[in-house]
Amino acid sequence: MDLLNALVALANFVLIPALAYGSQLALGALGVTLIYGILRFSNFAHGDTMAWGTMCAILATRALQEAGVALGPLPTALLAIPVGILGAAVLVLVTDRMVYRFYRAQKARPVILVIVSMGVMFIYNGLTRFVIGPDDQTFSDGERFIISARRFKEMTGLDEGLALKTSQGITVVTAVVVVALLFWFLGRTRTGKSMRAYSDNEDLALLSGINPERVVLVTWLLVAALATVAGVLYGLDKSFKPFTYFQLLLPIFASAIVGGLGSPLGAIAGGFVIAFSEVGITYAWKKVLGYALPESLAPDGLVQLLSTDYKFAVSFVILVIVLLFRPTGLFRGKSV
Repeated sequence: MDLLNALVALANFVLIPALAYGSQLALGALGVTLIYGILRFSNFAHGDTMAWGTMCAILATRALQEAGVALGPLPTALLAIPVGILGAAVLVLVTDRMVYRFYRAQKARPVILVIVSMGVMFIYNGLTRFVIGPDDQTFSDGERFIISARRFKEMTGLDEGLALKTSQGITVVTAVVVVALLFWFLGRTRTGKSMRAYSDNEDLALLSGINPERVVLVTWLLVAALATVAGVLYGLDKSFKPFTYFQLLLPIFASAIVGGLGSPLGAIAGGFVIAFSEVGITYAWKKVLGYALPESLAPDGLVQLLSTDYKFAVSFVILVIVLLFRPTGLFRGKSV
């Protein structure tokens, strides 16, 4: 019985939160890796693109709620995601037309585009805070839990309860659907194959008649969709605050680089590596070990390697280790 309680506590506090967080990071990292693989620069404005798309979805959610529209047990924000994607798409396409296109025409070095994207990042962050404000925004509604800890205890008779939040279930299901659609698009459609060809060899792709402007357009549209979905899922699971999405840039980039920058499969794997590492290292293992070990060996302390305040430090350390010993990442990136 104690072993079952240990497994439930492990699932409740480590496995399920890390699975949901990893799904959010994977979607964010996919956007980063698409830009790097196809447009050939690291987009430091990606976190704030997520914030802008999420903000548009929040404003649409509030409008729907005021109109009396709801999805029953599910969050109304799911209906607002297309509006968020549209808002993010307009933002990134205008930015590309006004900023990035000039540097592409000049064939500027990637480091120049990185610096430019940092300037764009600050502009996005300022715009988002100007429109919606700098404070925390909660926009989830519907049923909070798929199964609550109390109900789980009543069903199983265990001392430890398992709580599965609706936002966590939606996150995992949505991530699976979005990733499946993305891989189908890249592997099965003519446009997707054109994007892959452009990524592998730009000159050969141009000689084959591929329209580079179309590739750029579709890439930004995909990035806007991935960023908005990832941002909305993260906001539903936690809360929305513009500066939080700026901070998310580190674990998202760490996910993309650990998996292999430019590799979609690597971005997904990297997202879960970072998420499970962050959650596992900052979790206090006293409860799980108290159930799993004999009473004489049960720990007195929290058994916590790092405080949750240093969660992002885990991403940074993993990123440094990977860059030192395997800079191409787990899946040898640099190609879509």
